[in-house]
Amino acid sequence: MRFTRTVAVTATAVVLSALAASPADAHTRSLGTRSLAAVLTAHGTGFDHNGRDYDILTAAVLAVLKAKPASPVGVLTDGKTALTAFLPNDRAFETLVADIQHTRRLPGEKAAFTAVAGLGIDTVESVLLYHVVPGATVTRAAALKSDNARLTTAAKSTIKVDVYGYRHRRIQLIDADTSDRNPRVVVFNINKGNKQIAHGIDRVLRPIDLP
Repeated sequence: MRFTRTVAVTATAVVLSALAASPADAHTRSLGTRSLAAVLTAHGTGFDHNGRDYDILTAAVLAVLKAKPASPVGVLTDGKTALTAFLPNDRAFETLVADIQHTRRLPGEKAAFTAVAGLGIDTVESVLLYHVVPGATVTRAAALKSDNARLTTAAKSTIKVDVYGYRHRRIQLIDADTSDRNPRVVVFNINKGNKQIAHGIDRVLRPIDLP
């Protein structure tokens, strides 16, 4: 299945603190318009044994848009709309499901997706929107200069950027869950050069504090 519908999304107020990015500036206007949806589906869809790619995320986006064609998640198909997304890899979703089920055993990708989908489309939609920061194209270089910045997501809640490390600067994102390790950025600048950019993370951002 491919993304076939471009959905306009109502702009959410974006608080970038230390980030001074603006979607209206000349630099952003000069960027390409390849969408993140095109990136995610470039090599087809389907579950495999590679925990570092984004099969579960892609399936979740497709499921939301199938059930709710007008969902704001559809902004990922509109390459003309500037945004920064944080993409949990498959291992991140498997870890989330293991935490929810209170087990140390990681499920396979198909089982993890089934468990995530079982939370309900509205919940999946909210979680996906919590990973999207609309209105700004934030590169790795900009993010590394933005320690303590608070980003307002398309879910209308915030995440905090934490830059740490002395010799090797790294980034983690502080979400609403205070009882588990925060997601770390493990891949930077996916789709760089376009208005929609993404960074891969090793945990799912959690909009609530899970027990």
